[in-house]
Amino acid sequence: MMQSSEEYMQNLKQWLRDTADSPMEEMSDFFTKRLHDYEEHMLDWEESYQVFAKVLPSECQKVLDLGCGTGLELDRIWQKNPDIEVTGVDLCANMLDLLLEKHHDKPLVTICQDYFQYDFGSGKWDAVISFESLHHFLPERKRELYRKIYRSLKEGGVFILGDYIACCDEEEELLRTVYLDKRKQSAIPENCYVHFDIPLTLAHEKELLQDAGFEIKKVLDGNATIMIANKGD
Repeated sequence: MMQSSEEYMQNLKQWLRDTADSPMEEMSDFFTKRLHDYEEHMLDWEESYQVFAKVLPSECQKVLDLGCGTGLELDRIWQKNPDIEVTGVDLCANMLDLLLEKHHDKPLVTICQDYFQYDFGSGKWDAVISFESLHHFLPERKRELYRKIYRSLKEGGVFILGDYIACCDEEEELLRTVYLDKRKQSAIPENCYVHFDIPLTLAHEKELLQDAGFEIKKVLDGNATIMIANKGD
């Protein structure tokens, strides 16, 4: 039985109280420590991975995957079309090593870099994809990233975003406040990425995409919310 928003928020607030003294972990370190059971943990998103592969247009040949990790979304995409050329960008070298080990026979290039800094190029990609990665960043950073993604796509290209979406303004504001307070208390440098969820509501996520020039074609609800956004012809 699904939780009501009220029950969900009560549980979230209790979790935040329970973890109030837990230090933030640097993003790459967080995933490196959990690498051995990461894929098992992510099985909860299996249905969303399948949908992700299904909605990727069949004509897409060159794909950029932001925050690709060990490639769980790519596992399903390559089952559908093993010839798709993928460039995967991720901060965690250990996850990229596992991705290469799994898919050594695929047309794959991996980039161990911050995707806010990596040069996507211009008019280069048929599709840019990202699954459960961008909810770790403030909207100001995402706004510039979405504009960069838009420029990097070919005309008619598609951005497919699968992510954690806040249920309401209260959740969005609460998590952002806790995130900023924790960073301030621990004097974490601005250029240090940490693992802490700061999702936006669907309305605010759509607004950022539309501000970047995207036309939102479809929104699919599931374990992850999947948004299909097109670059205009």
